[in-house]
Amino acid sequence: MGKLKTKKLLLEYAMTAIGVVVMTAAIYFFFIPNSLVVGGVSGLATIFYHQFNFPVWATTALINAPLLIIALKVVGFQYISKTIFAAALMSLVLFLLEGFVPADILEADLFLASLFGGVVCGIGVAIVLRADATTGGSTLAADLISRVFKRLSTPRVLLVLDWAVIFAGLAVFGVQLTMYALISLFVAIMAIEYFMKWPKFTKGVFIISAKYDQIGQALLDKMDRGVTSLAGKGFYTKEEKSVLLCVVYNRQIARLKEVVSEIDKDAFVIVTDAREVLGEGFSKIIRE
Repeated sequence: MGKLKTKKLLLEYAMTAIGVVVMTAAIYFFFIPNSLVVGGVSGLATIFYHQFNFPVWATTALINAPLLIIALKVVGFQYISKTIFAAALMSLVLFLLEGFVPADILEADLFLASLFGGVVCGIGVAIVLRADATTGGSTLAADLISRVFKRLSTPRVLLVLDWAVIFAGLAVFGVQLTMYALISLFVAIMAIEYFMKWPKFTKGVFIISAKYDQIGQALLDKMDRGVTSLAGKGFYTKEEKSVLLCVVYNRQIARLKEVVSEIDKDAFVIVTDAREVLGEGFSKIIRE
């Protein structure tokens, strides 16, 4: 294994550990004390804890263990090594927290608990996902089911599993707590989307203008960003056009608009999200 690959792997494990700790803190300090069932293994653990006083760490361990054993046989250790690490660490952190820290140490009303719990959980999940790992549970179960029933996609199965847990929470804790749990789930999803992009939010910009030469040169000179000229043709006018493509960080969008408007106020500009950008000036492409 090369030094670069080893360094990358160690960084991913470190990120996974940080993400798991953050996510587990949200589960233990916000979801468990307030009976918020947001789906997945943590949702089942919440139900078992309040109904049967069963330790949260034990529920996560007992559910993840058979799933991980099956996954080992189906896909092999290399594919789920980080997931095994994350699932084991999650149960360990929950065990330590239950032994030394009261779950209700952060007292808050339900709305604040659902809001902050969703944000903290979302940050933790995003960190884990950016490390190319998962914490097992419903995500792993959905992946295994989709491998057996190939017509079912993993996201669809995951949605069904999580909603089944949420409806179980509805039956146990009632409508009000379930509504707060859904707030947490929504906030967590938004936080995941946000932090999956952070800190390098990028935008792809298409510029159509008769003064494309001047605009392209200005972007190079004033913003030090690469520009690509694409061949285009107006469908109605049949006129040949040059379309400029430029990728910039989110913070540079305002400046780009200024540069373009200074040269051609009638330029046609399209700004779109660029989920991932690799190459010179952005993230490096890592060879495996």
